[in-house]
Amino acid sequence: MAIRAMFFTVFILVFSMPSSGFPYSAFADVSKLIPDLVVDLRYLGTANFVGAKIDGYEKPVCYLTKSAAEALAHVQRDLAPKGFGLKVFDCYRPARAVAHFARWAKAIDDTRTKKDFYPELDKRNLFRDGYLATRSGHSRGSTVDLTLVTLSDRKDVDMGTPFDFFSARSWPSDRSVSADAQANRRILSAAMRKRGFLPHSKEWWHFTLAKEPFPDSYFDFPVR
Repeated sequence: MAIRAMFFTVFILVFSMPSSGFPYSAFADVSKLIPDLVVDLRYLGTANFVGAKIDGYEKPVCYLTKSAAEALAHVQRDLAPKGFGLKVFDCYRPARAVAHFARWAKAIDDTRTKKDFYPELDKRNLFRDGYLATRSGHSRGSTVDLTLVTLSDRKDVDMGTPFDFFSARSWPSDRSVSADAQANRRILSAAMRKRGFLPHSKEWWHFTLAKEPFPDSYFDFPVR
């Protein structure tokens, strides 16, 4: 009896651990919950701060944990009467993509994207200053980078800076951007907070579900 009990205890422990493969029961394709979602995954192409396609991105699919995806669907529904929708730049991020960022940061001579993404900073300080992290919350599946679009034409609204612009001007608290941009940032932040997302102090586009289901897990399945 003791051996049987031990077997079932081990069985439960092993099969309750997150897998390095795609955890189908825990993640969702957000576009299936938000039909009007605009998906513009910047790391699938070259229009990003690295200037290259990032490891782990194979298809333009926004994956999030089911709880984060459902919360984001509520955000979209809340914004619709105001004429706004959502565009996502990054959702779940494989751990191998974070490793790709780290390799890029060590290539000090590669500064081809500096003008567009970090004109005021030395790339060697991007990790130190908190713009990049050696372990990203995105890899836990409940963090999303996004912006507002107008529902009528799906065009981006003015947020003051582009996505992934590493500068104090991208901080939600910054007041150097236009009044319209500040107002739009407040609209996005309020809508996300209402549905349980917390903002990032240095990126107006970055939000993490407060009650994320995998706070200590970093997944590495590819986006495909």
